[in-house]
Amino acid sequence: MELLVEPRAFRLRTPLETAWGTLERRELLHVGVRDAAGLVGWGEAAPLEPYDGVPLALVREALEAYRPVLAAGQGMAPGDRLDALREAADLPQALAGLDLALWDLRGRREGRPVAALLASEPAGEVEVNATISALDRAGAAAEAGVAARSGFRCLKVKVGRGDDAGRIAAVRAAAGPAVSLRLDANGAWTPGEAVTAIASLEAAGLELVEEPCHGVAALREVRERVGARVAMDETAAQPGAMLSGAADAVCLKISRCGGISSLLGAAVAVRAMGAEIYLASSFDGPLGIAAGLHAAAALSPLPPCGLATLGAFEGLEDPLPPRDGRIAVPTAPGLGVDPPLR
Repeated sequence: MELLVEPRAFRLRTPLETAWGTLERRELLHVGVRDAAGLVGWGEAAPLEPYDGVPLALVREALEAYRPVLAAGQGMAPGDRLDALREAADLPQALAGLDLALWDLRGRREGRPVAALLASEPAGEVEVNATISALDRAGAAAEAGVAARSGFRCLKVKVGRGDDAGRIAAVRAAAGPAVSLRLDANGAWTPGEAVTAIASLEAAGLELVEEPCHGVAALREVRERVGARVAMDETAAQPGAMLSGAADAVCLKISRCGGISSLLGAAVAVRAMGAEIYLASSFDGPLGIAAGLHAAAALSPLPPCGLATLGAFEGLEDPLPPRDGRIAVPTAPGLGVDPPLR
């Protein structure tokens, strides 16, 4: 098989302020595999260096290391091929791009959507949360009101920056009591700070607090000292963290897991440990979001997933728009979306 790599970038309509920095532009790589018959499957390699510490250049190097493996592995079993790719370069963000492309290729060959390849009865739609990005009370309240009126039943609010208490109160007032609130601190706090902050915010009614601090020991300490449920995100990249029992829920991401195949395995393992799972993206492109939807459909039922982010990009017509707080899983062969035109 032949490897194709194409750089792509999307600009956010409004910069996203987080504990790890400000995101204004999302750069990623479209990854294609062309078989002997000329059919192409497409995936997406989407590292985000400020978030996961993986530079795009490193992913490019890994993809180049995969070329000879793909060229020599036309008849190789999927498991053997994955082992050979990992031996060439064990980088999840690069492996994810290829894994998605191979699933897309298989779906296109068989004329079936990826979700139907993953499960016998996948869900037809996935419930998603809306992300509240404004740092001021009025802006956050306005976003929350729009999201609630649009049918979202779960809102995710970034915390650890600015007036968290005032902003969360404003969001709750605008969204109403029936909407779930999910906080995401991106590891902004120490354990002590997290306990104090969560205690001051719990009155708003919280579904969970995602990554209040970094590290298994820190998350376990916070979880033991607060009433709110604690979820693991960035810490899940640490060896053994997902199965540590340090959190009530684990946020799984296609890029960090190394693709759909590895994400499904991680989901089974986390559930076996008694923790809940949900999926999210780090502002991935359409191919990455489509992959997340197919995986979520196969793992259904799930809590609301963080996959309603394509509307944040300027100049991109969203091929997977949320409707009433849910996104329909693509039914076309493969991932069901094509790489967006430049």
